[in-house]
Amino acid sequence: MKLHQKYTHLPALFLLSAVMSWTAEASPSRYMAMETVVKPPIGHVQFCRENRSECQGGTNAPVVVKLTEERWNELIALNHKVNSQIRPVTDEENFGKPEYWTYPVNGSGDCEEYVLEKQRELIAAGWPRSALLITVAKDIQNAGHAVLTVRTDQGDMILDNQIEAVLPWYSTPYRYIKRQSTRAPAKWTGIADTRVTTVSSLGQ
Repeated sequence: MKLHQKYTHLPALFLLSAVMSWTAEASPSRYMAMETVVKPPIGHVQFCRENRSECQGGTNAPVVVKLTEERWNELIALNHKVNSQIRPVTDEENFGKPEYWTYPVNGSGDCEEYVLEKQRELIAAGWPRSALLITVAKDIQNAGHAVLTVRTDQGDMILDNQIEAVLPWYSTPYRYIKRQSTRAPAKWTGIADTRVTTVSSLGQ
């Protein structure tokens, strides 16, 4: 997937007070509407072929993380850390291929490398794998983009390399297409993103 300009106009911490003031009762709009099983991205198929241990197993009891203030701050810090450490470089420049998913072993990469590294570091920090899902979307230029969805009791939160803030999925300017299954890391599920204030309107 192509590199993109960062949306730096969004303040990094403005969401904190809003998240902590939400009521405990879940609202359907806080969570992406999931559809049927779909084919995984070809890049993820290649990643799983080369990193089999990262795509094996699964669970019948996927976890939704309780978003305490401590965990919220952990997400913000991790997102900033990885965004700062990885140098944005296209797959074509890095690997001589239009699409190649891997960890940022040389300190550079495009959106998939950011996502894979964030997922890996959060799992190492004790976050449940079933709550950390690679997600594919279309950006405001209708180009492919990958982000990390974190499933919490306050809704689906997005860790992104374009936007410094950690935002609820519906507050990002993307149209969501599909994401990893909560039950099996090698499987993917389609997303029914029917919002009107997304790519089609923001790109005009």
